[in-house]
Amino acid sequence: MPDLVVTVTRVQQTSTSEGAIREHKVLVDRPRDKGGQDRGPMGGELLLAALGGCFMSNLIAAAGARAVTVDGLAVVVRGSLAATSPRFASIEMEVQGRASDPEALDKLVTIAERACIVHNTLSPAVPIKIHRT
Repeated sequence: MPDLVVTVTRVQQTSTSEGAIREHKVLVDRPRDKGGQDRGPMGGELLLAALGGCFMSNLIAAAGARAVTVDGLAVVVRGSLAATSPRFASIEMEVQGRASDPEALDKLVTIAERACIVHNTLSPAVPIKIHRT
């Protein structure tokens, strides 16, 4: 796989940045109470979204490859901030959904965890707990 490249630029003398990702644009900003204009999510929120999105895309691909029908899929990602430094102390992922074969869903979660680039990058530095509900 080739390197992935994202270009981030400041939006016209504001607190907002724009990330250019392939043909997509993503605004990044701080909430008003943190000195921003709230024109987009903060970087930490995007990190959690990237983790959830990466995990979900791998889960869906794994289900499709194994002909397992899945419904109602959602991943709720919660990041707990460290008390002393600006970083996540831990991350929890709650996987919701149903599958035509309930035992297969547990296996799909494991496959998605192992295949997710974002999870594999973050997990050596931040504990990530994944559970199904």
